[in-house]
Amino acid sequence: MDKTGQRKPGDNIANLSSAVTQGSEVWVIKALQDVGNSKWFEVVERVGMDNLIKERQLIRNTREIYEKDREAGPTALKPMIFAGLLLEGGVVGYDSNTAVGGIGGRYLGVGAQTEYRIDTVTVVMRLVSVNTGKVLMSIATEKSIASYRSGADVFKFLDLGTKLVETEAGFSVNEPVNYAVRAAIEQGIIELVYEGVDKGLWKFKTTKGKENK
Repeated sequence: MDKTGQRKPGDNIANLSSAVTQGSEVWVIKALQDVGNSKWFEVVERVGMDNLIKERQLIRNTREIYEKDREAGPTALKPMIFAGLLLEGGVVGYDSNTAVGGIGGRYLGVGAQTEYRIDTVTVVMRLVSVNTGKVLMSIATEKSIASYRSGADVFKFLDLGTKLVETEAGFSVNEPVNYAVRAAIEQGIIELVYEGVDKGLWKFKTTKGKENK
């Protein structure tokens, strides 16, 4: 989740939009399922726990009404799977304008320029044992977001009524913040897997003496 509380940076306006995504947990779930082709981690739902419990209660109530005449009673729901490990954390930092720069020139009212800026997203995750409450490991990853703008313009004064004519052309490229958050989370999951091996929490399955990663 977003723990920065920051808003999108704006030069001359107050921006009420959040700087980073408010749904980063979906990338954590996807990363855990993708690593090891869904065979290394069994992910259970906790973000939408309230909706899950309400739906299960609805099923129970419906079965009690329409299956009350069954000799064995209403069909019972299968028990929910409990988690042995919890993955906590969030986006803890969004630093804008960590590096800025550019180059430009103008001659006789004709000019061109290129500007760039770099922002940084920081993600921290920790793995917690449900049995003991012990923090087994903590991982921090960073991803830089590069943006640049290139433009050309022409300024010319016309002596007829002293009017200013201005034309401008250019383009800008931004690496989306959401992509940066996703990349930092995925890298964090990879680091978590390898650190877990180093700490002896799990190990890679080996086949004929070779690691199957």
